[in-house]
Amino acid sequence: MDKAVVTVKGQVVIPSRLRRRFGIKKGTQVYLYEREGEIVLKPITDEYIRTMAGMTGTKGRLLKALMAEKAKEREL
Repeated sequence: MDKAVVTVKGQVVIPSRLRRRFGIKKGTQVYLYEREGEIVLKPITDEYIRTMAGMTGTKGRLLKALMAEKAKEREL
């Protein structure tokens, strides 16, 4: 189990071992939510987006739009 310290600004450094394992890089967005008294951090990576494909019944149109938006964000 890894340990981190919260800064005055509420920031936490994710250990490099976990960043590599979950594909978290500079600029990766994360989803934070509470579950049974715990804080869960879920990276929003290309793999995560692909696993969510089909849930909305848009036949891939939403996935293509999300991937295009993510590509634009990377260019910034």
